[in-house]
Amino acid sequence: MLLEVENLKIEFFTDKGVITAVNEIDFEINQGETLCIVGESGSGKSMTSLGIMGLIEEPGKITQGKINFEGKDLSNLTAKEKREIRGKDISMIFQEPMSTLNPSYTIGFQIDEVLKLHQKELNKKDRKKRVIELFEEVGIPNPKDKYNEYPFKLSGGQRQRVVIAMAMACKPKLLIADEPTTALDVTIQAQVLDLMNDLKKKQGTSILFITHDLGVVAQIADVVLVMYKGVVVEKAKVKDLFANPKHPYTKALLNSIPVPGRIERKARLETVDENIDYHSFPKEIR
Repeated sequence: MLLEVENLKIEFFTDKGVITAVNEIDFEINQGETLCIVGESGSGKSMTSLGIMGLIEEPGKITQGKINFEGKDLSNLTAKEKREIRGKDISMIFQEPMSTLNPSYTIGFQIDEVLKLHQKELNKKDRKKRVIELFEEVGIPNPKDKYNEYPFKLSGGQRQRVVIAMAMACKPKLLIADEPTTALDVTIQAQVLDLMNDLKKKQGTSILFITHDLGVVAQIADVVLVMYKGVVVEKAKVKDLFANPKHPYTKALLNSIPVPGRIERKARLETVDENIDYHSFPKEIR
């Protein structure tokens, strides 16, 4: 067991009261496994990933539960201990690459900084060689020339590849990807998904993939976690989820996917009924 999340609860203490973003969720990720968390915006997907990374900011706080990574409870570590794990053993790819990359520095310099922090045995020459190797691994054209390029000179797909290279620089055991393909067109999205699968196979990295796109889930997931308003309503292997969804919310999500030939042109797509309280269904069907 690489990662085990037990009874995790994340709350925000505001002037208007306490808001529960993640409410007592449980899941685990095995070595070399891809777990997808799926749900609508505001369901708690990203907040779960930030909780694992130790990046919850005030007024938010983890108020309950454990996050065990290789037997260590991450929620009890000091800030220094978290920094040593973050970026080395656990890395994260954020949704928008321009919010991750600093526009004032070259992409080569920014990945070099990661290696300098976590792989102190490498000298400057070795680090540059490793950065160029990473660019080649993620499919960036002319990697030697790109080393001194600034982020704004790259396309959206190339910037996302740089972010993936940065996340994979230290060969992490767990890669958290928070909707990394949302801002990309369909062709580039497919390339990025193939790239992540290839890296997973070569390095044995486990992946926690967060998305609202069930089409992406079908391509990349081994296990799927369905979240609704901070609660896990269903967990299943990817084939079982698509073949035999149990929870009404999961069924509603699947029914909202447009299927060619299933509906007449100009007919409205099915949507999730906001008037239904999906928390009211018994746990036995999850």
